[in-house]
Amino acid sequence: MPTHSLGASALLLTLCATTATLAAEPSGCDKFKWDIARERAALTATNTPKLDSGADIAALPASSLSLSLRPAADAKLPTPPERAPKDGTFAGFARITTAPKVGIYTVSLSAAAWIDVVQDGKILKPIAFSGATDCDGIRKTVKYELGAQPVLLQISGAPEAVISVAILPAE
Repeated sequence: MPTHSLGASALLLTLCATTATLAAEPSGCDKFKWDIARERAALTATNTPKLDSGADIAALPASSLSLSLRPAADAKLPTPPERAPKDGTFAGFARITTAPKVGIYTVSLSAAAWIDVVQDGKILKPIAFSGATDCDGIRKTVKYELGAQPVLLQISGAPEAVISVAILPAE
């Protein structure tokens, strides 16, 4: 093999490794963009309510909840998710029937998954997102501005059939 081919191959491997490193998510609890102590405490609390997908909740939970999900193909999400779930993943939803106080809230998950927050028939756009791997109890947190309408929370693309969710007013 000519020397310039070996050099080109080495350069290509180095570029691929660098790109993969840059694309990797941060690792560790200190890598979130904001303090997640309150959200992490809520997600790791014991004795949280356990709900099946499709449940109606009277109001936002005070701490967190454990949501049982279904295989994505069987989840019957009320609104098509913004990101199509991959095969072999789980999805589910819960309706919060009492309108929350208007303001900014964090929606945090114990595992990697896609979050859709729907109000008045529209998927809300997140204000901010932060996530990190290797942080026990929390994988991602997303900020949304909620209005004074009931909330539909949809989770999709989850790797397991149960996920912990915390919806807390932002501080």
